[in-house]
This record gives sequence, C-alpha cells and structure tokens, in this order.
Amino acid sequence: MSKSNITRRGLMKTGAATGAGLALPTIFTSSASAFTNEPTGDTVTFGFNVPQTGAYAEEGLDELRGYELAVAHINGEGDGGALNTFSSKALDGTGILGKKVGFVTGDTQTKSDAARASAKSMIEKDGVTMITGGSSSGVAVAVQGLCQEAGIIFMAGLTHSNDTTGKDRKKNGFRHFFNAYMSGAALAPVLKNAYGADRRAYHLTADYTWGWTQQESIAASTEAIGWETVNNVMTPVGAGDFSSYIAPVLNSGADVLILNHYGADMVNSLTQAIQFGLRDKQVNGKNFEIVVPLYSELMAEGAGANIKGVIGSMNWNWQLQDAGSQAFVQSFGAQYGRPPSNAAQTVYAQTILYADAVARAGSFNPCAMIEALEGFEFDGLGNGLTLYRAEDHQCFKDVLVMKGADNPTSAYDTLEIVEVTPRAQVEYAPDHPMFGGADATLGECNPGA
Repeated sequence: MSKSNITRRGLMKTGAATGAGLALPTIFTSSASAFTNEPTGDTVTFGFNVPQTGAYAEEGLDELRGYELAVAHINGEGDGGALNTFSSKALDGTGILGKKVGFVTGDTQTKSDAARASAKSMIEKDGVTMITGGSSSGVAVAVQGLCQEAGIIFMAGLTHSNDTTGKDRKKNGFRHFFNAYMSGAALAPVLKNAYGADRRAYHLTADYTWGWTQQESIAASTEAIGWETVNNVMTPVGAGDFSSYIAPVLNSGADVLILNHYGADMVNSLTQAIQFGLRDKQVNGKNFEIVVPLYSELMAEGAGANIKGVIGSMNWNWQLQDAGSQAFVQSFGAQYGRPPSNAAQTVYAQTILYADAVARAGSFNPCAMIEALEGFEFDGLGNGLTLYRAEDHQCFKDVLVMKGADNPTSAYDTLEIVEVTPRAQVEYAPDHPMFGGADATLGECNPGA
C-alpha cells in the first residue's frame, strides 16, 4: 500500500474539497464559530490511521476491528457494547448530534512520514473531524503535531512513550493508553517480590521515542528497588534477527534481560533469547530472568510457550470482570469470533470518548470538544474509575501486571493477571521531569479556521 493510499469505509461524507496545502482543508466560514471540516450534511467522517503492514501490523488490524465496532455502536448497530455500561449517557445510538458516523482508513506502515501523509489526505480530501490510531509512539507524536497544526482532534491509539503526553503534548491531542512511567511504577514492586532486590539488568531497547522513555522509566523504577543497570543497547525497529544483540548478554554479568521491544520485534527477540538458552542459565547464583515491560495479547500469542512466566504490564485485558470490559468482550467476540486485544479496547474507548465529548459539548468544534473532555472522570469502559487529566490530556486508571500463563487452555489466555495496580500508585505530577518538566505545556486549542 502506498503512503497516500486511503481505504474508504462506512458512511462517507460528501462534498469535501481538497485544499492546496495542509492549512487549507475544507473549512466552512458561515459563522463566527467556524472550524476545520465542520460537518454540514447528515454524516461525519472519522480517520482511522493504523499500521496495516510492518512490525506492528497485527496490533493495527485489531485496532481496526475495535474502531469498526465503536462506529457501529455509536450509530445504533449491534448490542451497544460498552455504551450500555459507560457512566456518561450522552450518546443514544443515533450517531452524534443527528449525524451518522462514517470513516476512512490508512496504513501508517509504522513510519512517521507515511502516517503523516495518510493523515494529511484524510484531513484535506476526506474532511475528517478526528484522526485516531497508531501503534507506534513515533507515529503518534508526528500525527498529533500535524493535527494540532490543522485544527483537528487526535485521539491517540497505541502510544506508550512518556513524550506523547509529556514534552510533545498538544492541546488537540488526547491519550487513553497508559505510558512508560506507569509501567515502571506498576512493575517494580512485583519484580522485587518475584526476583529480589539484588539484580543486574541488561536492556535491549527499540531505538525511537517509545523505547527511549520506556528504558528510562523501567531503569529508574528498578534501580529504586536496588537493581543495577548493566547496559542499554539500542536496536532498530523491524530488525528481525536480534541474535547479534542477545549474544553479548551472556558475558555481561547480567542476570535479567529487559526487552523494551513491541509487536513482532518482541516476539522475535524473546524467541531468540530463549533459543540462546538464557532462561536455562544461572548467573550470580540466581536463575536468569526475562522481563517484557509492555505486553499485548497478540504478542503473547505469537511468542507461544516462550512467554511462560515472563512478567510485563498491560493497559487492559479481556479477562477483567468489570461490567464495561465484559460488555465490550461480548460484543467483540460476537462480531469477530475471538477476544479483543488491549489495542482494540483502547481505540474503541477513544472513539466512544470523542463522540461522547462532542455530544456533551453540543458541537464538533475542537475547542468545545476539548473543554468537555478535559478533567472528565468516567467509569464503565474498563480499568475502573478513569480521569482524563486537563493539564496533559493523559488518562489515569488502574494498570495491569501480567505474566505468561504456565498452563494456557487456548491461544487467547496465554497471559494471566498478576496484579491490578491501583490508579493512585501510577499517578505523577504534570510537571514531572520525565514528562518535560515545567516547560511542557499543551498550548492553545486550534480550531483551524
């Protein structure tokens, strides 16, 4: 698929003009409250921008399933899913403010330039009011910046880097997914309890914004419990063969390998670490251990038996028993014949939250929608009582610590929940140094007109 190739699906918005440049998408100026791509017909269009090829494609394809289900529920199709459990009742299954929702999709290829090109086309040619997606923080940061410039709302999908709602935060951008700092805060007590305080850790880290901030967060949290960081080696996204990076671990004196990898990269690096016999070794009088700080069900499924006993963190998991999670699991399973990943749940929630904020604001104007979502506390979408913090547009909710199941019964329960870390344990100040400090600000809302 080419960088500019956009797939058009769902109810389509008609009459969208193509501007000569990014600053000139369809803008209606009939009133003082005009804004970019103000919908004037009986439909409104969303842009779903995800990796459909590349190392994170499996996550992207499940994101599309979650998006499609959210649109169906907003439009009154299916069983309504988590709209039935969501604490806000602004959406009634008739669309948004009298308009049915349609959507277009694009392939980010897990590349920032490709993601910006497809997002730009969605804004200029398709007249979207909101763009959402990504399974890479590099992509999320790039597209969030573009949406800020264009006057479009960006509802981030999978993006775990601290920077997304840290130094690169934007007024027009929101993140429901948790972040690297939260992973460290949740994991450290569990790792200390499982493996002790006297450990020497070797990090392999994806060489982009997510990997950098995850490694920093995990190192800080594990060093705080007594662990020593022996080395941190950067690896390229999509490397495939990680054997040359894993071999030096054997003679490093480390007794823990921390894989700051995601998607197919994590599957490959973990599999190769197991093939090198790391988990069969004893170092410093201790059993060698492997940690995968950021987990997904799809990664665990791909890694198979290699995942057994490996600890990591997750944003959400289909095994949660709260009403919102189970309502979504029921709908997703009926539609697609399998449990949803946390990727699918994240983007489903983001789409519902955008639609709900527009409905509560009574307007598609980005500034009105932003005001409605800032400081919004809600329940019924999974992970307990959740806050969209006004200062940085980061969601705060419970975080899961997971472990590879010893005796899975199917391809879908390869992970088990070790601990549900309460929201209070993973919270931090908006000006925390890892998030840009006092210099990091959201800036002003841009309606684009």
